[in-house]
Amino acid sequence: MTHEAGDPVCPLCGRPIPADVRQSLHHLVPKLRGGKGGPTVLLHQICHNEIHATLSETELARSYSSIEALRAHPQIEKFIRWISRRPPEFYARTPGPRRRR
Repeated sequence: MTHEAGDPVCPLCGRPIPADVRQSLHHLVPKLRGGKGGPTVLLHQICHNEIHATLSETELARSYSSIEALRAHPQIEKFIRWISRRPPEFYARTPGPRRRR
């Protein structure tokens, strides 16, 4: 699998996001907490899953509504160190249940 120089870059992990890999939009402020219509960022699906497996909607709205804040969270920081060594198309199910809203 190849990626083009113009592929968008995941702001969480810094890897390119080729058009044919699993990806999704993340609302920086959760829709359920007033973020409907607010800013979104394109992420790898695995990066998006990790955010929602780690943080509740309330935590996201209150303290983690920017990429900088997300990247500084200890568990997400650890995930980024791990995922950054994987190829851009890497995907695995995020272990464990999603956090409750």
